[in-house]
Amino acid sequence: MPPPLLSLRAATIRLGSQVLFADLDVSIARGDRVCLVGRNGCGKSTLLKALAGLIELDRGGRFLQPRASVAYLPQEPTLAPDQTALDAALGGLPDGHDRELGRHRAEAALDRLGLDPARRVAELSGGEARRLDLARTMIAEADVLLLDEPTNHLDLPTIERLESELAAFPGALVMVSHDRTFLTGLGRTVWWLDRGRLHALAQGFEAFDQWSSKLLEDEETELRRLNQTIAEEAQWLRYGVTARRKRNQGRLRRLETLRRERAARVAPQGRVKLAAATDPAGGRLVIEAEHVGKRFGERTIVDDFSSRILRGDRIGIIGPNGAGKTTLLRLLTGQIAPDTGRVRLGTNLSIGRVDQRRESLDPDATPWTTLCPDGGDQVLVQGCWRHVVGYLRDFLFRPEQARSPIRALSGGERNRLLLAKQLAAPCNLLVLDEPTNDLDMDTLDLLQEVLGEFAGTVLLVSHDRDFLDRLVTGVLAFEGKGRVREYAGGYSDYLRQRRPPAPEPSGRPGPRRADRPRAQPSRRSQRDLDRLMGRIAALEEQVRNLERDLADPDLFRRAPADLEAKAARLEELRAELGMAEERWLELELADGP
Repeated sequence: MPPPLLSLRAATIRLGSQVLFADLDVSIARGDRVCLVGRNGCGKSTLLKALAGLIELDRGGRFLQPRASVAYLPQEPTLAPDQTALDAALGGLPDGHDRELGRHRAEAALDRLGLDPARRVAELSGGEARRLDLARTMIAEADVLLLDEPTNHLDLPTIERLESELAAFPGALVMVSHDRTFLTGLGRTVWWLDRGRLHALAQGFEAFDQWSSKLLEDEETELRRLNQTIAEEAQWLRYGVTARRKRNQGRLRRLETLRRERAARVAPQGRVKLAAATDPAGGRLVIEAEHVGKRFGERTIVDDFSSRILRGDRIGIIGPNGAGKTTLLRLLTGQIAPDTGRVRLGTNLSIGRVDQRRESLDPDATPWTTLCPDGGDQVLVQGCWRHVVGYLRDFLFRPEQARSPIRALSGGERNRLLLAKQLAAPCNLLVLDEPTNDLDMDTLDLLQEVLGEFAGTVLLVSHDRDFLDRLVTGVLAFEGKGRVREYAGGYSDYLRQRRPPAPEPSGRPGPRRADRPRAQPSRRSQRDLDRLMGRIAALEEQVRNLERDLADPDLFRRAPADLEAKAARLEELRAELGMAEERWLELELADGP
């Protein structure tokens, strides 16, 4: 086993009265690929800073192999705004490094990341600043890279390019990220920081879910066994020989020890309880875009885009930063008008939004006043009144945070508060612009479950490939020069469809690609589509009527034969509806002539 490049021994760090971790031992050797995971606020960033030597340990020690070097990427860029991109990147070089060689490497790194070396830091967007910080970290050629959320604010092409560079990196790598695809592709070891303890898994991240669930199940089993022992001891003391006798004092002490042990246990942190209220009103057609175009000055954002989005669709919008994803969202939801073409919105739409920059949160407000803007202590959640503190607890807020200013919340907490605010209000179209930013994995999983069960329609901008794969039914991809193409399925399906097949060994050309942009339907197929839409609407109405009849609790008493006949007819109608929808989908996705 290779000697460690970097290690912590018996490391303890407190934050006020809270112990983030205690007596923690970790070591990192050359070639290690470590995924550091855990809840928001559990201490992951603090542990990275301790490994980097940026903060002092309250107890314990840090060892760095002589002549070994460490480079650290913070979660948020810390760049001087008056510097050029090149000067900022050069700041990552260690002392004594050949400056001319470093300059060439910095320019090459900036070029790979699509950054102009002469641009001022103050002019950069959030994604560009993140790319610059990555360039600054990578050119140091350190022995150990410590990366805190390296994919934050990056678009998908940049994330995939970063993955390739890190895969070729010869040193050790420790990374904090909520991007499951990123961790699965690069990680070989998992460190799970949970309630002050670090658990290590000597396998890739793909094994993490099953392994962590087993650890929690074992913990619950142990706690149940402890509770049973306590109950047995208490019963013996109540009904057995009197506890005052000297020979029983040992059992009394054991009982008190067991009770203290149970009280000292830190229970697993609760999971976020998310649920989206659905406004049942609204028709089957949600959004119809026909030959939509939008320009800003000389730049074409969207060119000749057509699509039809129906109730229940979950559409992911992807593309490079600055391509126009947010603009497309605003076009599709009627916030801005197209320059050419038209957008038709369905009837009775009620739209809920979670914006990318959290602009709807007042930094001087509190979570309490955000959820109860008219005063009081009750918030209406899916038609039921809840106490605001109890509802905030569902989203992992502590009671004392209810009246803290929003400016004091972390990025993840602000995002959770936005979700709490939005998911309380009924709607039938949810529009989410980068909702996964700063969320931990458990919250991401629950958000995915909620959106998957949401009966309305979802429009989603995200760079999280795993989240897209597990949620969306279709992808709208920006492919340059204003072209937006539609693909069925998730992100992995999009990749398979857009990439040409590998050439055959004989050198003959492969089969014709099936990912061509969908042609406009012919007049005949359009008539078929319209006819099917009418048929589907009629079947849906019949299904609703029968479901209403069968929901009558007195039907069986009044007419048991009718109950059986109606139930059989309902199954037939549902089958017809399914076949009609499949046929509609075939026509809608047909390439045309």
